[in-house]
Amino acid sequence: MGAALLLTVSSSFAKSKLELTQVVNGTFSAENLRTVTPLADGESYAQISNDSKKIVTFSYKTGQQTGVLFDVNATQGLNIPSFDNYILSPDGKKILIQTKTKRIYRRSFTAEYYIYTIGTRMLEKLSDGGPQQAPVWSNDGLQVAFVRNNNIYLVKLLYDNAESQVTKDGKWNEVINGVPDWVYEEEFGFNSAMAFNADGTMICWIRFDESQVKEYPLQLFKGAFPAKKDYTTYPGFYSYKYPKAGEVNSKVSVLSYDIKSHQTRVLQVPLDADGYIPRIKPTTNADKMIVYTMNRHQDVLNLYSVNPRSTVSQLMVKETVDKYVKEESMSKIQITDNYILLPSDRDGHMCLYLYNINGQLLKKLNTIPGEVTDIYGYDESTGNVYYQAAGKNPMNREVYVTLKNGKTQLLTPRVGWNSAIFSNGFKYFINQWSDFNTPYEYATCTNTGKTLAVLINNNKLKQLLAEQQLPTKEFFEFTTSENIKLNGVMIKPSNFDSTKKYPVVMWQYSGPGSQQVTNSWSLGSVGSGALFDAYLAQQGFIVVCVDGRGTGGRGAEFEKCTYMKLGDLESKDQVETAIYLGKLPYVDKNNIGIWGWSYGGFNTLMSMSEGRPVFKAGVAVAPPTDWRFYDTVYTERYMRTPQENAVGYDINPTNRADKLSGALLICHGLADDNVHPQNTFEYTEALVQADKDFKMNIYTNRNHSIYGGNTRRHLLRQIAEHFENNLK
Repeated sequence: MGAALLLTVSSSFAKSKLELTQVVNGTFSAENLRTVTPLADGESYAQISNDSKKIVTFSYKTGQQTGVLFDVNATQGLNIPSFDNYILSPDGKKILIQTKTKRIYRRSFTAEYYIYTIGTRMLEKLSDGGPQQAPVWSNDGLQVAFVRNNNIYLVKLLYDNAESQVTKDGKWNEVINGVPDWVYEEEFGFNSAMAFNADGTMICWIRFDESQVKEYPLQLFKGAFPAKKDYTTYPGFYSYKYPKAGEVNSKVSVLSYDIKSHQTRVLQVPLDADGYIPRIKPTTNADKMIVYTMNRHQDVLNLYSVNPRSTVSQLMVKETVDKYVKEESMSKIQITDNYILLPSDRDGHMCLYLYNINGQLLKKLNTIPGEVTDIYGYDESTGNVYYQAAGKNPMNREVYVTLKNGKTQLLTPRVGWNSAIFSNGFKYFINQWSDFNTPYEYATCTNTGKTLAVLINNNKLKQLLAEQQLPTKEFFEFTTSENIKLNGVMIKPSNFDSTKKYPVVMWQYSGPGSQQVTNSWSLGSVGSGALFDAYLAQQGFIVVCVDGRGTGGRGAEFEKCTYMKLGDLESKDQVETAIYLGKLPYVDKNNIGIWGWSYGGFNTLMSMSEGRPVFKAGVAVAPPTDWRFYDTVYTERYMRTPQENAVGYDINPTNRADKLSGALLICHGLADDNVHPQNTFEYTEALVQADKDFKMNIYTNRNHSIYGGNTRRHLLRQIAEHFENNLK
């Protein structure tokens, strides 16, 4: 085995050490652009002001403010003290102002919306009937559809905001109209499932019949921050529909509503009895909506053109790939006036394919050696396509344009992590850049990559960080005993002495397609430039992360090799990492620990019970412990069903409980709607019966993210102290 340093950045001696409270309380939070919306003129964009009281417009060319679209202190009609977000109408004349946001799950929320007319500064309520969910504009800006209590409502602005109810069959835990159910929202990554057709005469939506899906009850207590006073003496329950692997999903269908005739139709979209409908999209043709379908194995993605009046559908694109269609292959499809841009790894790497609007494949657009990781759009006027890719190595990202003639140009040569928000018409873009030592910087650029204006440089944060005793970060690679090359990052104490031997704390996530080893300010076990990991380094640990097999940025073969056996290869690679580190002259091979959250918690348990006892301690936060307990869409994408793949499902921490080696701390939120507490409860029972010692922290009323009040600081302190107590 050999190690090759890919990149080394040193920091000079600083004045003070990090405090854990600073790591979690926002002391080192980077400034970001808030809710950028490119405007129709192609020369400017809008964003929320720092005080959440204005929507301000800026010039791409100069980066300077050009106007104010909305100001809470300058409205006619109603007044509000502040707002959370906004949705600009397609014609740019009105804005939906979002207030009093209340989160439901990861992407869903309810809010109280207001309609603001820019020309008259008139502010009025969207509806008096209660909070709204997932509102959408019609193209002409004269209608808004939204969901309330699982039903769709329509507001017509030309008729004094007259409100009508489109559906009446919506019912909690039975039927949902216009917004996704829990598993669609979580695993297909969206929160709105309806759209107007091009001329605003029809509303189309996905209907979810979840009546046959089994419920999962979460027990709730009084708790604190916030306190649930209804449960002061007796606990309560939150019970919702959650389809576990191999179980029944929602029955889905697509409907249309004729606004003039009030007629509702079921669109005739071919679908397997257990198939998925993960998107519905409008086109510029009023007689054509595009509906996506997938089979339950998720290795076939179909795009249908559907007429919302006649209900007739026609297959346009059929994407079939080995093992599974990646979620981003579906979610990042771009539909323009005349073309469909589809990302696919059908050739072994994620590339872009151009179809016409009728579904005819025209050409493969890009030829760079690395993975395409985001799509910014296809310029019909020039034939140029703009995208993000790992074009040089998996740790970095660049923004590229591939011209109509096939030539590819790099737009962001600065090494690190680059992303873009393009203007309407693709004349400009906002570039966000960072690396693993430098917080985010924002600048406006031309579409050839020339920098025009610096918007945010985060200099105050850089100065604050320069005053801390921060450790050095180094990228490295090594080759396992199975001849697999892996990429890693190592964080050494700032006073590192190569003649000493240090204990090591490894963190990882390891889930399919994920990446932790990135040259980005989002690096770290809890992000933010790896500040928590820097805190651990200041306690005398070397902190390491390695992306094993199954992770992203390295092509389909590397990513999909864990198919049907999640946790097997991933845990082997973490064990191999510990063995490699233990051979370094400055590492104490007898004091190596590992931790992770969610999938990272699962792989922590798998690695600690892999059979080679290389880990002296570990922490698993919110871990899946048996994939039979997790949801259909995610689990079956990589494992198929338990009925088809019992052997693969049996490779799990619970079945390996008797092989656990090392001091274990396991942490879980009792209100985790994603990875249910059931996982930890069943796993710890298996540990008890195997006579294995462990420690457990339970967080009352906390979800998968485990935060609120002092919760996050407490959690991170438990992790740090567990390693301090067991590795030194």
